[in-house]
Amino acid sequence: MKWLTSIWTTLAVLGMVIGLKVANPEWVQQIRLMGYDQKILSIEEQHSEDVVLLDIGEATLAVEGQFPFSRDRYARIISDIINANGGVTSFTILFPEADRFGQDAVFASWASEPSAIVLAAKSSNQGLTEESRRPNIVVSGNGDPKRFIDEYPGIVTNIPALESVVRGIGMVNPSLEVDGLTRRIPLVVQANDKLYPSLPLESIRAINNTKGYTIKVDKDTGIDSMYIHPREFKTNSDGSVWINWNIKMDRYEWMKDSLPDLQGKTVIVGVTAEGVENPIPTPAGLQYAHQVQGAVLATLLTQNYGSSSAMMIARPMWADLFEWGSLILISLVMIVAIYRWPLIVSGCATIVSLISGWFASAFVFDGSMYLLDWTFTTIVFIILALHAYGNNFIVQFMLRQQIKKQFETYLDPKQVYLLQKNPELLRLGGDRKEMSFLFMDICGFTPISEHYKNNNDPEGLVELVNEFLDAMTKIILNNGGTIDKYMGDCIMAFWNAPLPCDNHAEMAVKSSIEIEAKTNELKEVYKSRGLPDINVGTGVNTGDCIVGNMGSESRFDYSVIGDAVNLAARLEATAARHEYVDYKTIISSYTQEQLPDEYKCEEIGKIKVKGKEELITIYSPRL
Repeated sequence: MKWLTSIWTTLAVLGMVIGLKVANPEWVQQIRLMGYDQKILSIEEQHSEDVVLLDIGEATLAVEGQFPFSRDRYARIISDIINANGGVTSFTILFPEADRFGQDAVFASWASEPSAIVLAAKSSNQGLTEESRRPNIVVSGNGDPKRFIDEYPGIVTNIPALESVVRGIGMVNPSLEVDGLTRRIPLVVQANDKLYPSLPLESIRAINNTKGYTIKVDKDTGIDSMYIHPREFKTNSDGSVWINWNIKMDRYEWMKDSLPDLQGKTVIVGVTAEGVENPIPTPAGLQYAHQVQGAVLATLLTQNYGSSSAMMIARPMWADLFEWGSLILISLVMIVAIYRWPLIVSGCATIVSLISGWFASAFVFDGSMYLLDWTFTTIVFIILALHAYGNNFIVQFMLRQQIKKQFETYLDPKQVYLLQKNPELLRLGGDRKEMSFLFMDICGFTPISEHYKNNNDPEGLVELVNEFLDAMTKIILNNGGTIDKYMGDCIMAFWNAPLPCDNHAEMAVKSSIEIEAKTNELKEVYKSRGLPDINVGTGVNTGDCIVGNMGSESRFDYSVIGDAVNLAARLEATAARHEYVDYKTIISSYTQEQLPDEYKCEEIGKIKVKGKEELITIYSPRL
């Protein structure tokens, strides 16, 4: 139990949770992603001046009929956007088969240059084609970007009549995390060993009317950024970007809302009609495909690379190292604090540790929009704190139980409670201090023993002794004394340990006087029972001794040793005997000197104690 409640078990727990972080199970990933959501959703809301959403919703279908409708209606959409002074128009709707109404040529004529139209494609494990139109992609750096990008065997494309005339084709693949939510979108997708840009990236290329892209990649760390002149976009190592859901975009429904002057803004067209398009689950709730793609585009367009005013949400390369270092360092400090520092200090250290992850991550995110995982470190700190404080609680509980077991028969229950409440009052081991000692013994015990022997009643003798000692014990405990031990018909007690007692000499003497008075009462009781006369002899001394746990590691007692203790025993052996038969209580001059004035002490002589040269003056106390 001592090992199980030691600091080493808490360090072992730390090792296990570190192993859990290395294993990185799905539930740990989910909690981490929820922490990222909290940070991203806390970004101050802003309005996009670059992107507009155009819905094909219930009101649209009420006018145009069932979906999909004739493709000349998409030509009408392009016409309405051009008339509203719109810029690049991107469709999240795919057109993989020819129009059943034969209106592909009309749609193609409006989608061709100089109209800036971007169509969607989608990489898929069930793709109908192996290749689609794609822009020129240049790799910069010493790595191969295909190593870091997920690959699909095929893609779903649009009919050639449309793909050949539009300004760009972009992928609309959602990227689902382990909990099924979309938080990131890949800017580049790989299919059949070829790289294809996403719809937001193609929309930006269409806006700038450039020929292609440059991918910056490192062989060790992965993809660093995507460059479209004159913009550069930081990415995660797999080429994805985190979506800022707090960029709000103007939204209209075709055939229901009149389009205002769009002032050259990019328009993302998508379907919102019930039963046609399935919404995508995100941390910000269910979002339709064109909402997700619009959010990615707005996120990219608000990035000001190299400026802290509008930086991209990112997880830096040094994040793992920082999290590991802070996790181990703070955990060790917290463990040492709980086991070695005072409770108030360790409590403050624990609270600081528990909130440090959140505050550190918030500080970094507010300053640079870097995502740091604060959830796992907080969980680890909670586990370690519960384990360490639990160990301390068990240790303290066991100590209190040990104190109760050790002292409940020797101390007043109130004193035992004080020791349990504050074990520091009990200094384990030897401690030198001044104390007062009382020894009490039954005088004339032999006649009493003979009486019970003659009546063949040894049990009655035991009952008598226990009754007598119980009465005397209550007197001692009521006066704050500690019962050291019972030795047959003798009691050994002391004052000023384990609890302090400033008037220990007075309390010892007061107990001896009350013992004498109680004995006189019991004598009448025993006389009525036909028992022989009974007397006590009590000796009290005050002086320095060693007090503490005496014995071996496996068995010990809380006791006292020293010359002052021996002297008290000698005084008890003198009281009520021989020439001092009339003096039931004898105290030493060391005790008499510390008594208050109301105690009247009669000097009754001087005695020589074995082992000492000087004579000891002895007194008989009275109140």
